[in-house]
Order: sequence, then C-alpha cells, then structure tokens
Amino acid sequence: MNASSSDGIRRRRFLGAGAVTLGTAGALAAGQYLTGDASASVGGPTALAGPGATVSGTVFKLGVASGDPLPNAIVLWTRLIPAQQGGSGILAPTVPVAWELATDSAFTKIVKSGTATASGTLGHSVHVDVTGLTPATDYWYRFKALGRTSGTGRTRTAPAAGSTPERLRIALASCQNWQHGWFTPYRDMKEQRPDLVLFVGDYIYESSANSYRVRRHEGGGAPVTLAQYRARHEQYNTDPDLQAMRAAAPFVVVFDDHEVDQDWAGSVAGDPAAWPRDTFLARRAAAFQAFYEHMPIRARQKPSGPDALMYRRLDFGALARLHVLDTRQYRDDQAATAEAATETGRVIMGDTQRDWLLSGMAESGTTWNLVASQVMMAETDFLAGVGKEWSYDAWDGYQQERAALLREFSSVRNPVVLSGDRHRTIVSDLKLDYADPESPVVGAEFVGTSISSSGDEDLQAFAAEWAPKLADNPHWKMIDARRGYLLLDIAPDGIDAQLRAISTVLTRNGTTATAATFRVDDGVPGVRQVGVEAQPSPSTSTGASPETTAATP
Repeated sequence: MNASSSDGIRRRRFLGAGAVTLGTAGALAAGQYLTGDASASVGGPTALAGPGATVSGTVFKLGVASGDPLPNAIVLWTRLIPAQQGGSGILAPTVPVAWELATDSAFTKIVKSGTATASGTLGHSVHVDVTGLTPATDYWYRFKALGRTSGTGRTRTAPAAGSTPERLRIALASCQNWQHGWFTPYRDMKEQRPDLVLFVGDYIYESSANSYRVRRHEGGGAPVTLAQYRARHEQYNTDPDLQAMRAAAPFVVVFDDHEVDQDWAGSVAGDPAAWPRDTFLARRAAAFQAFYEHMPIRARQKPSGPDALMYRRLDFGALARLHVLDTRQYRDDQAATAEAATETGRVIMGDTQRDWLLSGMAESGTTWNLVASQVMMAETDFLAGVGKEWSYDAWDGYQQERAALLREFSSVRNPVVLSGDRHRTIVSDLKLDYADPESPVVGAEFVGTSISSSGDEDLQAFAAEWAPKLADNPHWKMIDARRGYLLLDIAPDGIDAQLRAISTVLTRNGTTATAATFRVDDGVPGVRQVGVEAQPSPSTSTGASPETTAATP
C-alpha cells in the first residue's frame, strides 16, 4: 500500500478520505511522536558485521547478497549485468560463475567452492544453496566471472536445532522508494551488526518516473514487462547503502504490493478495469520472476508463471521460529465497506497458508513465535470519536480471519508480529477483540517504518492529525513517522526493541539515533515502552540537518 500522495487514493483502500493520512503523512506526540509510558534499557550489538560491497568493473555492479539461513545452509546470490541498464543481450546465453565460501575474509580457509551457471533465462542471476555448513558460524563469500571478481560478502548460518543462543539480533525493514529518498538508514543498520535483516515488502516501487523529491525512477513509465521490472530492480540495487547492507548480513525477504502493482489482491489488480485478470497475471508473472532474480532466496521460491511459494519458516535453535507470511497472493479482493470487511469467509492468508501457520506455531517448541506480515495486523481506527474507519488493505479488511488467528494466539507461546507497509513505526498490543477495551492481550506487534518511502515528513502536522485519535487506538504504545528501521534483540527472557530514526533521507548526511525502546517479556503477552531517547527534532521537513533533542510523551 502507501504510495505517495501523487498516486491518489485507491477505490478499495479506505472507508473515508481521512484514512489516507496514515499512508502518506507523518510522526508523533510532543510534535515528534505519540506514545505511552516508560521505564528500562536495551542491549548492545551481537557478533555479525559486514565488510560492505565493493565491486570490480560492471559485471558485479549489483553486488552480492545472502539469505534464508539454515543451521547448515545459506543461499548466496549475485547477478551478472552488462554496462547498459536493463538489458542482458551482450552476455552469452549461459555464463559460468565460480564461487567461494571461506571462514575468513582473506579466503585463506576456503571450505566450499564450485561453479554455477548464470542463465539469460533468469537474467544471469545466480542462486547457490550452499549446504554442509556449521551452525552459528560467520562465513565470507565471493564470485568470479568473465575475468572479474565480485566484492566480498559476509553471512552467518542459523543456530543448531535445539540450541539456545544468548541472542538473535534482527533488523526489520520495509518500503524503500527510490524517488522519495536515499537508503541511508542501511548505513546505521550495518553498524549495528544484525544477525539477520527481515525485509517485509515494497523493495521496489512500480510507480512511473518523475522528479519527486530526490531521485528519479529509470524509464518513462511503470514497469510491466520482465525487462522493465529487471531494470527497476537493477536501479534499486545500485544504491550504495543497500548494496553494502546486503553484503553484510543475510536477508529474509518477501514481497508486498509495490513489487507488482499497488494494492493488488490475489488475481485482482489494483485497478481491475485497466488490468483484466489474464493481463494482470501476465504482469504478475514478470514481476515475480524479476523479484526472484534479484533476491537471495531458494529455488523453492522460484516462480512458476504468476505463482510463487513465498511463505516459509526459519528456525533459530530453540530461541525463535520465524514464520514468513504471504498476505498478497491468496487474499480476497479488498472490501469496499465496513460491513464487507466483517463478512465471514474473507481471507488474507487463505486456508492452506493459515493451516500451515497454525501447525507451525503449535509445533515450534521455541520460546518466540515471530510472524512476518507485510501489512499491519493490529487495528487502526482512523476516526476520532464514535465509530470506526479502517484501511481495508491491512488485516482490518479481513476481520473474521484476524479474529480467528488472534484466538489461536492465546494458546501459542510468545507470538510477536513483525510488519511494515505503513511508513511509520507503530508498536502495539494484539487483542482478542478491539471493540472491547477490557479484551485480553494475546501478543505484540512491531510495525516498522519505511527506509525512505514518504521522504521527510511534516512531523508537527502528523502529531496534530493523530493526537486526537490515540484514544481510539488504546492498544498502541507509540506511532512515529520518521524514516529508519526497528532493531530487535531477541533473548530467552525477552525482546528488546529500538526504533532507529534518521534525521533526513533527502540528503546522504542524515544522522541516526535511538528514538525509543520497547520490551516484550517471555510469558507476558503484549509490549511495553521502556524509554524515549535522544532523537532528531521534527522542526523541519525540508531535508536540512535538524538538531538532536530529547522529548517526553
């Protein structure tokens, strides 16, 4: 969801025009953020760092990446690219690509190596699923092809099954619009040394090229064909901070809507009149293939035409199981009224995925059940006072399926939802019944802000807009509209989370600081705010370097 205001308000998204504010505006109470109460502190970094991505020549100009770590395996990725953007015609139909994996950055201890084939049918991308590795171990990797050597990447395998690691550090990211700002939050993210980056959607934006704010999309219109989607991914992956982060830690990625078409739902386009079903599915097939070609995901996620199996789970010893959902491909079309949103039988996951999720949570045996959702699960009431207004593109548009899932959460150990899409940080309790203020809390949700989408916003205006609505969303602990990401330290006794907010994405000189901290305790449903720390002032939305100030709720 959440395109720029120039994209307009789609017919199915909101009950009323007031709801668009959350999708496009900005920040919190005290003029900066809107929040609840406070108390403790957060832990420091873990053991994973990355060297960054330095490329040699043009062959590896999209860098290297790794992803979907298992205790004994990791996916290594690169894509060969010719000098001109968007084409692969000057490369041979197949190109041999050598790869090496070592336990040191100097590659004196190479433990795995081989040769993969980069085929033009997959855009000369390479996906190497390296197996037989040691759990909880750092590795370095690189590729060689056509007389060139790629930059060095660093990755890490998951902990062994049954082990209890002291901590897992996850960076939660989403929504990076090239035209709205630089991807500079990744610079700080790399310095925080996450074990894993969880990217929950809107990796690219399919909007047409314009001169909006900072940078211009390549091409002259929205991508529709495979070549056009490839060109858009190529452009995004040349961002230096994104490229460096992809080389520094494994990613777990899933698409939302903008990787294909704004607000698409199953086989229905965002604008079904312009895109009849068969035409849209052909476009979706092109988008899915381009997504696969540019992501460090396994061959199991390789699309077959317009279909791709993207929901999957990853275990991190006995500490955490990560259930990665696909809330786009199997959903019913968005509702157009509140009555429709509450109808029985409307699904956002679909029966097969829902059963997979429920059995996976019940059988996990882990301390934490993390659920990656592209769209927000907790209720957002956009209407101050009596009545409710919802975003139908989020779980609010699928009320009965959400209610059934939250009932299951009450019997699951430590369910925590990690989502994005909203271009703001929203931290909240998950409740059985949002119409009942006394309803039990069954879990917690962290909605991460955007990397760059919506750019630098008018934080004072956002605070004025949302302060009157906080009483209608009592399960929220904070809402904040600055750019950045969430950093979560997951330990056996609890999760400590930091909002890392950047002062500006309109230039590359933004500074990042911890804006707020949160805590989820083992065995205690819900989340509490721990503190508010130094943070950039909201006094400007022009990209000038603001002062750093401390604020209180």
